Amino acid sequence: METSIDCATACVNGCVLGDDCPHREYAASASEFIDSTSLDAMHDIAEAARRRKLSEPPKWVIPDFLDSNS
Repeated sequence: METSIDCATACVNGCVLGDDCPHREYAASASEFIDSTSLDAMHDIAEAARRRKLSEPPKWVIPDFLDSNS
């Protein structure tokens, strides 16, 4: 039987499914990344992502309600 839960709310204090968690492989790779990467390197990665995000052109969001009056 497949159990479906919202991990963002149910697993705030840790995984509630244990070995049945569908995201288990991602947790293992995240733990490996944290163990093998220095905090300075993580900071550099985050800073590069922030700079890339700031250099992108703005994305405009046009509300849907403007189309309903046409």
